[in-house]
Parts: sequence; C-alpha cells; structure tokens
Amino acid sequence: MIDWSLWLTVGAIAVLLALSAFFSGSETALTAASRARLMQHEKQGSERAGTAAKLMEMRERLIGALLVGNNLVNILSSALATSALIRIFGDTAIVYATFIMTALVLIFSEVLPKTLAILRPESFALAVAPTVRVIVIVFAPVTNLVNHIVALILRLFGVRADMATVSSAREEIRGAVDLQHAEGGLHKSDRDRLGAILDLAELDVSDVMVHRTRMRMIDASLPPAAIVEEAANSPYTRMPLFEGETDNIVGVLHAKDLLRAVQSLGGDMERLNVRAIAKPPWFVPESTMLQDQLNAFLKKKAHFALVVDEYGEVMGLVTLEDIIEEIVGEIEDEYDNEVEGLRVEPDGTVMVDGSVSIRDLNRALDWDLPDDEATTAAGLVIHEAQMIPEVGQAFTFHGVRFEVAERERNRITLLKLNQQDGE
Repeated sequence: MIDWSLWLTVGAIAVLLALSAFFSGSETALTAASRARLMQHEKQGSERAGTAAKLMEMRERLIGALLVGNNLVNILSSALATSALIRIFGDTAIVYATFIMTALVLIFSEVLPKTLAILRPESFALAVAPTVRVIVIVFAPVTNLVNHIVALILRLFGVRADMATVSSAREEIRGAVDLQHAEGGLHKSDRDRLGAILDLAELDVSDVMVHRTRMRMIDASLPPAAIVEEAANSPYTRMPLFEGETDNIVGVLHAKDLLRAVQSLGGDMERLNVRAIAKPPWFVPESTMLQDQLNAFLKKKAHFALVVDEYGEVMGLVTLEDIIEEIVGEIEDEYDNEVEGLRVEPDGTVMVDGSVSIRDLNRALDWDLPDDEATTAAGLVIHEAQMIPEVGQAFTFHGVRFEVAERERNRITLLKLNQQDGE
C-alpha cells in the first residue's frame, strides 16, 4: 500500500529546497549585480531594473529578509526529512537525515543557484526582483526585530553597526578598473587614463607643476632683440618674465603676442616694449587641488599659472596641458621628449634627473613608487634615506635601487635606477 503521507513529505521537502535555492540565488544576484548596468536597463524602461535597484539600496533589509526565508525553509525541510526517515529507520534516521539534507542543501540550494547567479547576476536579479520585493515587505517586521537584536548585541561589545565604513564610489570604480586591467580587459594606457581622472580630486598642483629649477624664464632687462631670440629658441609658447631676481616675476610673455608686436612695428626691435605686451602673472597656492585648478583654467580661459608657497615664493608653474597630460598621458610634439629628464640605457639602467616627478616615473616605467611624502625622484631618495647622500651612494627602496650619479651642493641632479629582480 502506498504511503501517501511519506510521498507528500518528500514533495514538500523538494518544494522547500527549491525555495531555498531561490533565496540563495536571489541574495547572490542582488548583491553581485552591477548597479550601473541595472541603471542602464532602468533608463531603457525596465520596471524590474528599477525594482532591483531599489532593493540593492536597502541592502540590510534585503539580506535580512532573504536570510530569514532561507533559514526558515532549510530548517523546516530538515525537520520534515528527519521525521520521514525516523518512520523508516528509527532513531538512527537522525544521522541519515543529517548527511542527506546537508548534501541536498549544499548542492541544490547553495552551490548550484549561487553559481548561476554569479554567471548572470543582472539577468537573475531582473527575474527575481518583483518576488523578492514582496518577500522583503512580508518579512519586514521580523527583519527589523532581528536587526535591532543584532545591533544591541554588537553595542554590548562596543561595536556601532551604523558607523561601519562603506567604500566610496571612487574606490569601487578604481578597483573595477584595476581588476579589468589585471584580467586583460583594459590596456595599461586605458587604465592609467581612467585612474588619472579619479586622482584629480586627490592631487594638488604641486604634484604636477614644473619645479622652479626647471622653469625657463626670460630676463625683462635684456635688449628686445635678445628677448625675441630667447622666445624663438624656446620650445614653449608662454614664458615667465622676471625683473632682477628670478622670484620677481612681472608678467607672462606669449610668443604669439610677441610676434604680433614685432610685426606691427615693422621689425623695429628697438621700439619693442616687452613689458607692455606681457600678460599679468596668475599666482595660485601650491595646495590648490588639481580638479579645482582645472575648473579655474576653463572658467578663466587661461592656460598658465605660477605656483607659490605660503610665503608667496615661487615654487614652479602649472599649465592646462600639465593637467590634461595627467589624464591622457604625455602630449608630445616635435619639440618634446617622451619624458623629459628620463632615459633608459641599453643595459636596462634608467638615468633620471632628480627633478623628474615620481608620477611621471611610474607612468613611463609602469612602476609603483609611492608619491605621498615626496613628489620628485630626488625627494623620494632624501625622504627614504633620511639624509642628503653623496655621489656614488646607493639605496634600495620599494624594489628599486637608487644610486646618486650627480649632485650640486645639496641638490641631487641625476640618479641611476635599477629595478631589482624578485621584489
């Protein structure tokens, strides 16, 4: 005679395992799905995408409801299996029920649905979103109670759940970019450009400025013909004009303005008034954030600014091109070197001017030298060595051997670099 109650129990267990698979898969899909892709689906008119996005925003309630449902059906299915097997095998059925239900739950209610959800998180999330929304609403009282109990227990141990830090969107994007590059989905140059856009909010103008020791300036006291010759021989279209001391910058001379002035005077250099055609200098603090300076350049329709420290002394200069190059990489023309002050020898040794920025060094060689405490190669050596080294002294920091090749007074002017194997 057929034991219908046994078969009803087996059927109920199968349904409960299916519900457990639904809860497990939904949890994985709605936490792994890309919110950016869901937003695109929502913009295209998908109501399910909008529902999924709202569920992801209330992540704590979502996970709480799914865990309550999942544990409920798992415990109930285990209880039914134990009850059914006891009628067949007696007291030893508890052992059988434990092993059988563990295998069934693990395979069909955990690994299988979660694997499917990870393979197609957005499709899975769109499919289950309406049903999960109802579950979240139904289980809301239980979820809220559980969350309050958990928060109370954590508070007893001095942990505030509401103070948990959440990764910023910027760091999430940066992590995704690095992951895509590591997996071969992004070329290094693309990774650098995307990363540089994110870095703009964290850098200030002193990180990208041309240091004053590398600035090319014109002495306003020179004869007009000499000034024209100096400007013609310069690879730059804009140059600071100083009077007396190099810190006393009185204007910025643009090659185009100089050419127009010479042409209007019929080539008569003696009548040329360089001070009159120079534009007023624009001074910005060295602590100005790079993103703010970019916006200021665009708003003012300017390309050139002088960077000063808190005492008003000139530290260097920054141009619109310098900031753009932070995003797109070096913009080269026929007057530019690939990276000024850096050359790679045939044996792999890298000769670097001390004033070359660490960021340029990292970009050119795909290294990862830190630039938190120093902005130039020489500054990094002095910071790490805690001294001003002599010529010939060598140090190994961050997997790179730095040897001082040239030094002028207290300034390191040339370094010999070798990346160490196995670092």
